Amino acid sequence: MQLDIRDKLIRRLKEAGGYVSGEVLSEELGITRTAIWKHIRELRSEGYEIESSPGLGYRLAGVPRKMNARELAYDLGTTVIGKDIRYFESIDSTNSAAKKAAAEGCDEGTVIVADAQTAGRGRLGRSWNSAAGKGIWMSVVLRPEMAPEDVQLVTIAASVAVSRAIFSVTGIRTGIKWPNDIILDGKKVCGILTEMSTEIDRINYVVLGIGLNVSHGPADFPEEIRDKATSLMCHQGEGLNDADEKSARVRTALFREILRELENVYFMLGSNAKAVLDEWREWSVTLGRPLRAEIRGVEYKGTAVDITPEGRLVIKCSDGVIREVMSGEVSIRGVMGYV
Repeated sequence: MQLDIRDKLIRRLKEAGGYVSGEVLSEELGITRTAIWKHIRELRSEGYEIESSPGLGYRLAGVPRKMNARELAYDLGTTVIGKDIRYFESIDSTNSAAKKAAAEGCDEGTVIVADAQTAGRGRLGRSWNSAAGKGIWMSVVLRPEMAPEDVQLVTIAASVAVSRAIFSVTGIRTGIKWPNDIILDGKKVCGILTEMSTEIDRINYVVLGIGLNVSHGPADFPEEIRDKATSLMCHQGEGLNDADEKSARVRTALFREILRELENVYFMLGSNAKAVLDEWREWSVTLGRPLRAEIRGVEYKGTAVDITPEGRLVIKCSDGVIREVMSGEVSIRGVMGYV
């Protein structure tokens, strides 16, 4: 990702950990001290707390209390995922924007992220509650070299990446409910929506939408989904309100870690897909459990026993028949509750 002057200025102040003189900044960035001062003023308007002292220069004292494009991209360390991050304070749907960008030829790894969505979407046309300051609402454009019928593997990989990232940043261990839900305390904390454009034998692009509930309190969820949805805050019982710097810091850390883990697991699909599937099995809260599955309008009861190399769920049904189902063909609820 190409850095502008303000990106470079913030990075320099972060690396310094203390005051840096205007003269040094001017020499290193190749602009005048007056220009340095103007950029500092603009960065302050973005929410950065930058102190200035005669004879000492400038010192970074604090970062914005809201999610911020510069902070999201800072020190990401990826090579493909996140090379282009497009941040919006509010958008109708990150998936819609990502599909438009993909159709216009954007690079693989382009990320659309928003602080709020006004028309967030979930799987099977369901709406997704995406209030400002509450979660991570993002979509990633991928261009995998695989057959369209294998695209379920991308969703599998994404669920592993999100589970890894949540654990890495917060220490919270979640579970994966096939095909696309991240479960915490028996409720959904994250949904993954995969949409694609294909030709007969190739994928043009995949848009991977991720919605992670971070700072919601119980009252932030619509009444009709309170028994099915949760957030990391609900699990921890900690206050992460909208204006709290901790909320922005945690969400920014989660965003960056999700992109790092997504790149790791996405690359693994090309070299060792079996390892991804094996790890998915370790995170799964579906395998080995009794369930009800609706397949093309017919309901079956049975037990999930495995997933295939293509990511299909294998169900041993009560009628004795082993059935393999794809994500688009099945709606699953546990016999005893959500999972």
